[in-house]
Amino acid sequence: MEVVPHGGGDGGGGGDGSGNKMGTLLENFMRSQRSSLRSLFQRKKPGAEDDADSPRPLPFLSPVANSVVSRCSRILKVSTEELCHHFDEEIPESARQPSVNARNFVEFCSYKAMNVATKAPDYLGDKEFRRLTFDMMLAWESPDVASEVLAKEKNTGKEAEDGDGWSLFYTASTTMAVQVDNKKTAGIDAFARIAPACAAIADVITVKNLFYALTGSSCNQLHFLLYDKYLRSLDKVIKAVKSVSGPTFANLQLAEGEIILDIDGTVPLQPVLQHIGISAWPGRLTLTSYALYFESLGVGVYDKAVRYDLATDMKQVLKPELTGPLGARLFDRAVMYKSASVLEPVYMEFPELKGSSRRDYWLDICLEVLRAHRFARKNNFREIQRAEIIARAILGIFRYRAIREAFNIFPSNYKTILPYNLAESLPGGDVILETLASRLEPVKVDVPCHDDSGSPFTKQKKIPSPVSVLVLYRLGFILLKEIKLDIDLVAVGDVCVAEINPFETALKNSILDTGRAEAAQASVDQVKVEGIDTNAAVMKELLFPVIALASRLQSLASWEDALKSIVFLGVVCYTIHRGWIQYVFPVIFVSLALVMLWRRYFNRGKSLEAFRVTPPPNRNAVEQLLTLQDAISQVEALIQAANIVLLKIRALLFAVVPQATDRVALLLIIMAVVFAFIPPRYLILLAFVEVFTREMPLRKESSNRWLRRMREWWIRIPAAPVQLIKTDDKKNK
Repeated sequence: MEVVPHGGGDGGGGGDGSGNKMGTLLENFMRSQRSSLRSLFQRKKPGAEDDADSPRPLPFLSPVANSVVSRCSRILKVSTEELCHHFDEEIPESARQPSVNARNFVEFCSYKAMNVATKAPDYLGDKEFRRLTFDMMLAWESPDVASEVLAKEKNTGKEAEDGDGWSLFYTASTTMAVQVDNKKTAGIDAFARIAPACAAIADVITVKNLFYALTGSSCNQLHFLLYDKYLRSLDKVIKAVKSVSGPTFANLQLAEGEIILDIDGTVPLQPVLQHIGISAWPGRLTLTSYALYFESLGVGVYDKAVRYDLATDMKQVLKPELTGPLGARLFDRAVMYKSASVLEPVYMEFPELKGSSRRDYWLDICLEVLRAHRFARKNNFREIQRAEIIARAILGIFRYRAIREAFNIFPSNYKTILPYNLAESLPGGDVILETLASRLEPVKVDVPCHDDSGSPFTKQKKIPSPVSVLVLYRLGFILLKEIKLDIDLVAVGDVCVAEINPFETALKNSILDTGRAEAAQASVDQVKVEGIDTNAAVMKELLFPVIALASRLQSLASWEDALKSIVFLGVVCYTIHRGWIQYVFPVIFVSLALVMLWRRYFNRGKSLEAFRVTPPPNRNAVEQLLTLQDAISQVEALIQAANIVLLKIRALLFAVVPQATDRVALLLIIMAVVFAFIPPRYLILLAFVEVFTREMPLRKESSNRWLRRMREWWIRIPAAPVQLIKTDDKKNK
């Protein structure tokens, strides 16, 4: 069928020409945009037109490893053959064995390229950098053809298992995106070897906890979408910190090299309240690398900032605390700050409708800064080493903020991504800090010599450099202005090719102990009971053997059965006279050890039966308050009696009653002579016989008369005077 356009022949010819021209333009446009449209869905691959300039693939590497090595060679501006040559020169022969050669070569190229790529000021915002670092992890997992085949079989099996559960209807967009990008994932070992090469991305101490935080919703497999989201959030946090400056924060009067880490209280719906005594005031809270600053909110402006130091040794205490109006302890959402520089504790309250996540976050980051400075003071480091310690804490806080803002999770305790908090919470964390201290000892800032070509393979000593300080310097944060850092300095950090990091051994041992500590803590949480009466009943049942033994001894001392008491008295006196009393405690300890070993051998594999306790009858709130009041009254009476005894002793020492003082002085002289000339075992024997035979029928009347005279003498001694001086409390309102 032929369609004839309206109009004359010339018009038809012009229509054909314009149509051909539009078709040609459309075809050229589609060709030019084809690569960019493809890059939206798959990784960029070198085209045929780049074959002449692309590095030659190495036969012992897998395709993904060849892709990473080729991109590293472009960054380093050397050929892959030269990379192989430098690898053979710098890496020992033991690390170039066929079984590990490919993986170590990928590590070598990745570390070299990452050191060069991170010299750019905005490398975290570069998607090519983010894609390259993720591909480095994939190449580390599949460095050669054999390992790549195994990885493909593993992914295929995983897809077959998850195929029936596929659904596009998810509440979280990240979860759906992860299933779409399920083909290529990185494991924890690859992440732990590649990510710490860039100190901004991960710390070698907390890298595994960071991996678990990123992969909590993806079965411990890191997808590029999650990794990319984390790095974009980290880049956003760093840029936000860099933008905090100007007259808005002029009240803080920051010291040189002091960096603002986070700010809270600027949103009216999420204020920060400072409690001192019974007064409370809203304001803005700022954490820096050296202190906390609180600015009270005045009439439209902030008042002068109050500084709470975290750097110097002032016996600071930071812990979670309860707060409320007029000093009432109602809400668990505050941080208490106490030090020698403040007269009374200061409470920073973070109000929120549900939970205490804001408080927990601020407590974690404040403790991280405090513990970093304590670690620096404890080891008496030089200035550059102290700066490296603080820089490591700063980068950890940046990563913590990025995880919190991107994924809304708050890893803490054993799972925290803050290095100094982790070392404090882990069993054996002191070993981690000792390892860190040994790594910091040789840290220097001496700039190595570079050749004219600027090659990254210039021969230089492998002296550890202040990596964290250098990373912050490249990102635009200057901690030490008097020390000049070369931006082209080759950073020698905590990760090296084909070497097991000393932190890995320390962390491995700590993590093994952590599992047992968590299980033990879970059992502790299960057996906690509420109520004074219930806890007293549990304690009474647990101490039943001791109570029964004490009751038996009391029965013997009261001479209810004279024969048993005489036999016990004779045995103990003979033991003391023969000098066997020193073996009593060793015999008890050995007996307990034998019982424990016997239980361990015969009860192997058997679970411990629950300890049964009969709780007291339930009481209502009024009865519990009355019980508490009675207990407090008893404690108060005990304290008063102890004070009276101390005051009467003071009166005797200062001869308020001369006759009583003379008698006490004479008694002390006699006791001194006795202790000087009589052997201790006879003194012990005499004391035991005197105490044990008080209730003996032959001595009972005389003993009671003697105790009565002693009580009457003690009552006649007055107490030394006491004067209570009230101080004027001047509290800031």
